[in-house]
Amino acid sequence: MKSKYLLPFLVLSFVCCLGIFYPPIVATTTDTGINFADIAWMLTASGLVLLMTPGLSFFYGGMVSKKNIISTMLQSFIALGVITILYVFVGFSLCFGDSFHGLIGNPFTFFMFRNVGLNTNASLSPTIPLLLFALFQLKFAIITPAIITGSFAERVRFNAYLLFICLFSIFIYAPLAHWTWHPQGFLRVWGVLDFAGGTVVHMSAGFAALAGAMVLGQRTSYGDSKHSEPANIPFVIIGTGLLWFGWFGFNAGSALGANVTAVLAFATTIVASAAAMMTWIFFDAMRGKKVSALGACIGAVVGLVAITPAAGYVTVPQALFVGFISSLISNMAVRAKNKSNLDDTLDVFPCHGIGGISGMLLTGIFAKDVGLFYGHTSIFFYHILALVIVSGYTFFGSYILYKITDKIVPLRVSLQDEKDGLDYTQHGETYKLKKPLIETAGVN
Repeated sequence: MKSKYLLPFLVLSFVCCLGIFYPPIVATTTDTGINFADIAWMLTASGLVLLMTPGLSFFYGGMVSKKNIISTMLQSFIALGVITILYVFVGFSLCFGDSFHGLIGNPFTFFMFRNVGLNTNASLSPTIPLLLFALFQLKFAIITPAIITGSFAERVRFNAYLLFICLFSIFIYAPLAHWTWHPQGFLRVWGVLDFAGGTVVHMSAGFAALAGAMVLGQRTSYGDSKHSEPANIPFVIIGTGLLWFGWFGFNAGSALGANVTAVLAFATTIVASAAAMMTWIFFDAMRGKKVSALGACIGAVVGLVAITPAAGYVTVPQALFVGFISSLISNMAVRAKNKSNLDDTLDVFPCHGIGGISGMLLTGIFAKDVGLFYGHTSIFFYHILALVIVSGYTFFGSYILYKITDKIVPLRVSLQDEKDGLDYTQHGETYKLKKPLIETAGVN
């Protein structure tokens, strides 16, 4: 066994073996708060959100060069394993354990899922088992670091990436989730609204992506149009379809029950994404570009990102506007990034970061009865304040974590490894696309 993998293996062994000391989970028969329709929907929603991470792997994998498809897809997919174990061990407790001044959860409240059982929890899951709530929230914790990978794709060392996502989940994601979604989190107490993760997921991933692109620097092939062509656009379309499908669980599931709020979130999700997709391709066409599958897919995802914080708080017509304006803003942000020296490989910050910001601010404007549109300034003010706090914390916090990771394990692969491609140099695998059937048959 190579020495560099000995410590991670020992840590994994220790965490997994702790489970033998825990008694079986049982339900208290006197729990009358259970709603079986809510359980059925939340099991479905949890499965849908889980599907988003494989969808993201296709979405990202299709946009990189052929020599980096496998490595890019694996960076998303591996989060299913790493973050799940970390979340059971301490992550859920940091997010939703007993609050320490609204800043972070007690790591021992739900350590190793202790006290995470089959009964309801009055403050977190009043109609479903706390275990189901924890599993639903787990999927959000998984996809957040996976989103970041698009910013430093094609040049990051795999074992350094594994270390970084563990640090990010503990020191960035968990505090944000606690601030925003725990009943005593200070942002939630202020009244900051984040229905399904615009702040916790997309803004945090976007600013971490910005920091990552800055720390790792440009790819050696940056600016070379020959090496920047997407390897497999059908993969991108498949990934977008899986993301869009899974996003209904992401947003409608955040109603935490089979109720009218879930219906509203379902409707606003599809409407905003549709508006953003069409806005993106028509805006590109107005600037002389051809209508592209890649543009349609990116636009659809931007719409999904932007409506996430607002999904249960806005009307369907307002969701059209959210998708429209967010698509325009992110499209222009991508153009601005392309004129800069920032090598955010797959435009994570312009799409997820900026999309999350626009969605968060629009939530403060249009949120039913409490938004600026309805004559109330308090919630909108707190959204602006939260934007400043979250942006600064996630960017500078992530920047520091990248530097710490780089001291322990070099973040960037060697120039030769980057030239040869990460699929082979990091994983010993290659992606070879067979010739199309129409070509092999000799048809012109």
